Amino acid sequence: MSSPTRQQSVRGSTAAIAAAALADAILILVFAAIGRDAHQRTDVVIGVFLTAWPFLAGAALAWVAVRAWRRPLSLPTGVAIWLGAVAGGMVLRAVTGQTVVFAFVVVALLSLGLFLVGYRALLALVRRLRKS
Repeated sequence: MSSPTRQQSVRGSTAAIAAAALADAILILVFAAIGRDAHQRTDVVIGVFLTAWPFLAGAALAWVAVRAWRRPLSLPTGVAIWLGAVAGGMVLRAVTGQTVVFAFVVVALLSLGLFLVGYRALLALVRRLRKS
């Protein structure tokens, strides 16, 4: 079997970047959907996006700030994106007149931490188990 070419390697890393960015966005949308469902809010699809956009923007800013594309699936990258999503999301919610209460901050920290760091931790565990 031949070794991978540079082009195949670049494609692989591009796929990892795209997969991580997509997973982050989907998980933030899931967080928003669960929250909206728990509070029995109407306008499901639009409402989910209205709830999620500040957190998506915060996560995007974190991606740029830490250059997440370098190691998109690493735990430190996940922590940075998690904290960026929550901090940026709460700031954007506050400046746009959306609710920011202590209980919601705690729920967002816990939920988004589980989601955005959790899948990266599982991937790290799988990689470690495959090496042994």
